[in-house]
Amino acid sequence: MAKKLVIKVTAGADAPERCSQAFTVASVAAASGVEVSLWLTGESAWFALPGRAAEFALPHSAPLPDLIEAILAGGTITLCTQCAARRDIGQKDVLEGVRIAGAQVFVSEIMKDGVQALVY
Repeated sequence: MAKKLVIKVTAGADAPERCSQAFTVASVAAASGVEVSLWLTGESAWFALPGRAAEFALPHSAPLPDLIEAILAGGTITLCTQCAARRDIGQKDVLEGVRIAGAQVFVSEIMKDGVQALVY
């Protein structure tokens, strides 16, 4: 079994089911004791901002703010540097516990032994 799970979510409100699946899998893994690193890219970048996750709704899915809280309790959330820059989001703008980092850090995470990477 992988010791770490790295999930890159590219979808936001534009593809709600794919977005919700990524956050759900990440939160379940974190709650199961798996080290989780969730990367927000593309339209999911908006969920790094306070209050934005509360605007997301999908029937029969857990509330996104609850999933984010669970992920941060047992893992990390990273906002893509380029995605943040394209949306004028700075480190001072994001939720507490969310970092901004780029492709070099992502590649470093996924290339380690014992890591499973998923993209939604």
